[in-house]
Amino acid sequence: MLNYDIGCHISPFKVVCIQKGWQQMKMRLADLFIADIEREAEATRHVIERVPLGRNDWKPHEKSMDLGRLTVLVATMVGWVEFMVNSDELDIAPVNGPAYQQPAFESREQVLQLHEDGLQKAIAALKKASDEHLEKTWKFMARGHVISELPRHINIRDMVINHLAHHRGQLTVYLRLTSASVPAIYGPSADEGKEMFA
Repeated sequence: MLNYDIGCHISPFKVVCIQKGWQQMKMRLADLFIADIEREAEATRHVIERVPLGRNDWKPHEKSMDLGRLTVLVATMVGWVEFMVNSDELDIAPVNGPAYQQPAFESREQVLQLHEDGLQKAIAALKKASDEHLEKTWKFMARGHVISELPRHINIRDMVINHLAHHRGQLTVYLRLTSASVPAIYGPSADEGKEMFA
């Protein structure tokens, strides 16, 4: 008779499997994050590829972010992982220095390259990061004031991976409102992927 006495625990940050109390396998936090950002990168590329050119100033409402700024934000967010791993804090608007300036773009190829550069920097940083390091605190600041002070792994999950999904979804709404096609991401869109369910 086979013994299936195997217990597995899955959390947002660690996967641990224990068999009969003596075998243990633990996946590094960094490896989980690399798998996440590589998987999400494909969806991000598909969205960026459909952004209409020459409409960077377009926005759906006067209070909304313009299309160009949102596109660059979505393209570059994955690159935030690199400074979360390699520095202890970021002041986005330092009192005695220049505020963060978002890069500009003029072509689709340029913004796709911004995304690829950020992705590769993030992966390189994570490959060198231990679980112990990712459990250490990282601070996000503005004008010397602490906005958040959380372990690096929480910042990577919340401020990069989850935050990116939010703004990429926002960008797909902009695509629809500018009559651009919307790619399938986690499931089919009205423009793509419906054939799987036909």
